Amino acid sequence: MISLPPLPTSLVGSYAQPDWLIDRAKLAGRFPPRVRAKELWRVPPDLLAQAQDDATELAIRAQERAGLDIVTDGEMRRESYSNHFATALDGIDLDHPGTALDRSGHPNPVPRITGPIRRPRPVEVDDLLFLRARTERVIKMTVPGPFTMSLQAQNDHYPDAEAAAMDYAAAVNAEIRDLFAAGADIVQIDEPYMQARPDAARAYGLAALNAALDGVTGTTAVHICFGYAAIIHERPEAYSFLPELAGCPVRQVSIETAQSGLDLGVLSDLKDKTIILGVIDLSTPDVEPVEVVAGRVRRAFDRVPPERVVIAPDCGMKYLPRASAEGKMRAMAGAARLLREELGSWR
Repeated sequence: MISLPPLPTSLVGSYAQPDWLIDRAKLAGRFPPRVRAKELWRVPPDLLAQAQDDATELAIRAQERAGLDIVTDGEMRRESYSNHFATALDGIDLDHPGTALDRSGHPNPVPRITGPIRRPRPVEVDDLLFLRARTERVIKMTVPGPFTMSLQAQNDHYPDAEAAAMDYAAAVNAEIRDLFAAGADIVQIDEPYMQARPDAARAYGLAALNAALDGVTGTTAVHICFGYAAIIHERPEAYSFLPELAGCPVRQVSIETAQSGLDLGVLSDLKDKTIILGVIDLSTPDVEPVEVVAGRVRRAFDRVPPERVVIAPDCGMKYLPRASAEGKMRAMAGAARLLREELGSWR
C-alpha cells in the first residue's frame, strides 16, 4: 500500500540531463529520437553506463532535496522517453530504419518493423532496482505506450497498425508486471499520440492500452500531453482525447494545464481517476512563484477533490536547464505545503 501525503508531488518522468552527459544543444535542435541517437552522448561508450548511473543518482538527490514525494530515475539513460524501450524489442531492424511522420507532421527516422514484436528480456528492471536501492520514497517508472510506439514505427510486417499495437501492448504488459515485481510503486505509460492521433486512438489505441494493463494490479498512470514545450510551441485549449480514459483500468491520468490554460471542465469526465495535474509551464525557464503554482492547483478543486490530485509539471523536464528544473520542483513542493496547510484549516 502506497503511503503519501495529501497533494503529493512528482515529476511526470524525465529530469534535466547534465550537460556533461548529453549534448543538450543537439538534443534541443532536433525532434525526439525514435531510433538510437548515440551521437547525443558526450561520454565515451566504455564509460557511458557509469556516467548514466552517476547522473541518475544526481537526479534522485535533486528530487529529494526539492521535497518531491514521488521520485523517478529522471530517465537519465534515455535519449528520448520512447526509444530506450522501443529499440530493445525483437522484430525491429535497427540497421535500416524506416520513416514516419512526427506529431508535428515532419518525417522522422523510426524503428522498422520486420517481424513479430516481442520483448526478449526486461528493459527497465535494472534501472528500477538502481532507483529502489537509492531512495526510501515512493518510486515511479515510466514506459512508452503501445499505441504511441506503433505510430513511431514503420510497419513492414503486420497487416495494419492495430495488429502492431497489440503486440506492442503484450511487450508493455510484460514489462509492467516485471517492474511491479521488482519493487515499483507506480508505473506510468506514456501515450502522447492519443492526443495527437485521436481518431486512431479511439479506433484501436484504447484497446491496446487496456491490453497493456491486463491483469496488472499495481498503481498505474497514463500520460497524455501536447508534446514537449521546447519543440511543440502551440497549445490547444482542450484535449482531443481524454474522456475516453474514464473506462480504462488505469488509476491515474496525467494532463497538462499550465502552459495551455486548459479548461478543467474535462476533469468531471474522469471522476474515478486520480489526476496528475500539470501545473508547471515548461515553455520557459523562469521559475514560477509558489503562489502561482498553488493557484493553478486550486482551480482544479471545483472539478476533482484534493485527495485525488498529484502535483506535477506539464510534461517531462528533459529540455529545461538544470537550475530551472530544480527551482520549478521546489515551487511544486512549496505549493503542496501551502495547500496542505489550507486544507488543514478548511477541515
